[in-house]
Amino acid sequence: MTPLAKITIGTAPDSWGVWFPSDPEQLPASQFLAEVAEAGYEAIELGPYGYLPTDPSELKEVLDQHNLSVLAGTVFSHLHLPGAWDYTWKQVTDVAALTKAMGGEHIVVIPEPWRDHKTGEPKEDPDLSEEQWNLLTRQTDELGRRILEEYGLHVQFHSHADTHVGYQPEIERFLEGTNPEYVNLCLDTGHVAYYGGDCVELITKYPERIGYVHLKQVNPTVVEYVLDRNLSFPEAVRMGAMIEPPLGLPEMPPVLDALNALNREVKGIIEHDLYPCAPDIPLPIAKRTKTYLSNCSDVKIDMGVVS
Repeated sequence: MTPLAKITIGTAPDSWGVWFPSDPEQLPASQFLAEVAEAGYEAIELGPYGYLPTDPSELKEVLDQHNLSVLAGTVFSHLHLPGAWDYTWKQVTDVAALTKAMGGEHIVVIPEPWRDHKTGEPKEDPDLSEEQWNLLTRQTDELGRRILEEYGLHVQFHSHADTHVGYQPEIERFLEGTNPEYVNLCLDTGHVAYYGGDCVELITKYPERIGYVHLKQVNPTVVEYVLDRNLSFPEAVRMGAMIEPPLGLPEMPPVLDALNALNREVKGIIEHDLYPCAPDIPLPIAKRTKTYLSNCSDVKIDMGVVS
């Protein structure tokens, strides 16, 4: 197999059970940063805006203390709805500015779920109308264009459970309806597998659209139970739907080999949805996952950099 020039792989607050800027069930940012460094990673995502310091000088100081860099920031959107632009752009003005100041290159855009995040009750129809699809793709293109032109950052759209773009046909429809100059895919292997999608097929079918990756696995037994009973994604996470490799799906060696075959630089994170979790759980998982991925393929991980 032809060696890949470089895949930069970091981690994220999500892997330490962090979903919100502030929550009593979450561990403090100081512990997250210290344990990321202890686990041997050199790069992170910012996570929910406000969890880490939002002042660039303060954030740079704490990152430098742990020899960490930033790969991406995250914003949430519901751009299939009229009047949703301001909600999304308000986040961009904060998140993109901080990401750029930290040397990050990407903004991960996650669509808001169609059901209530806490109760699981539907807020919208789970299927988009033709008009809503057109609005989603058009406004996401505009978001990508403005973020690129105003901040120099690249939008990577994150398909996600409990959203309107989760199943593989929806992911493909989104890709075919958007402009690769402004929008590409954050390939989250866990969320693709959650709905039975094929990550390797997406990589090989849309090689130029794989702009960023989230590497993780799902427990197929838990996911089958959740989908059969139409349970929400937060419920699924609490039940252990996300699982460390090599215990779940998709199998990581074929995914890494497919990424390797792109023969270009790829960046992303190792991720594990854990909210909520005990404070002693994330670090051992992060260490084991890094060790596993270092040895499951010809692609090697060394201090956060796969080469």
